[in-house]
Amino acid sequence: MTGELRMGRSEWLLLFGLAAIWGSSFPFYKIMVAQIPPMTIALGRTAIAALALNLVLRARGERIAATRWDAFWFLICGILNNALPFSLIAFGEIRLSAGLASILNATTPIFGILVAHMLTHNERLTGPRLAGVLLGFGGVAVLLGPGLFDSGAAGSGGRLLAEAACLSSAVAYAFGGVFSRRLSGHSALRIATGQATAAALVMIPLVVVFDRPWTMPMPGPAALLSLAAIGLACTALAYVMYFRIMRVAGATNMLLVTLLVPVSALILAALLLGETLRPNAFAGMALIALGLVAIDGRVFRRVRMLNTTRS
Repeated sequence: MTGELRMGRSEWLLLFGLAAIWGSSFPFYKIMVAQIPPMTIALGRTAIAALALNLVLRARGERIAATRWDAFWFLICGILNNALPFSLIAFGEIRLSAGLASILNATTPIFGILVAHMLTHNERLTGPRLAGVLLGFGGVAVLLGPGLFDSGAAGSGGRLLAEAACLSSAVAYAFGGVFSRRLSGHSALRIATGQATAAALVMIPLVVVFDRPWTMPMPGPAALLSLAAIGLACTALAYVMYFRIMRVAGATNMLLVTLLVPVSALILAALLLGETLRPNAFAGMALIALGLVAIDGRVFRRVRMLNTTRS
């Protein structure tokens, strides 16, 4: 794919649907972390998604059919796109609101620009992208707030660790996005299936050693339903939608979903959990959004076109 690809009506509908689905994952996490350990949540999410995607793949008469090299990249991408960020977000939401976690996770494209600059030859930092990165990190600084670095503040250390976990999940997604290109020869369904399956296999021994969920009380219906929803809708279905948009509309247009996910997460968190955010959270989200707009670049191109037309 080259150039800026077109967003048709179906792509816009998929984009808004994907934003709503991924936004719902943050309230689901908040419901689950009260009863299920973070790594067990990550295992449940990836295992449910892997089961569903493998069934769909088999129903279509296909199989992953990976070489050893492909299997290696499925493993790497499964860790970076699924196992690691899912565990980190769940850990972060033990102390953070669902809305704040979603805003911190919206920094993924900002880290993605830096990772692509370091690891690729055709996605270098440009002026608008650098401006977007600086605005994004400014938004993160506003979100964190100076009080979190005061060692005397009650609970500040744990909260800072939780926010670092959510930011680290964004870094993992950024690396995963770059390394996923190694699997471009596979269909979107095969990539999603391979990643989810590899992630689930990675999480099994970690959960057995560290979480030992069989020693804990059975989670309630709300937590179990949230786990099913986050596995089926927010992972299996969402990745199929994601790669559908990516193939037709391109990576640049996919940045738009990152702007929309925190909005849907905030609305759902307010409706389902009664959450409210401090003013600095909205200020930080605004700066991150401006950074994403700068990285996207279309606003600047249209302004230049208008200036050229007028002159």
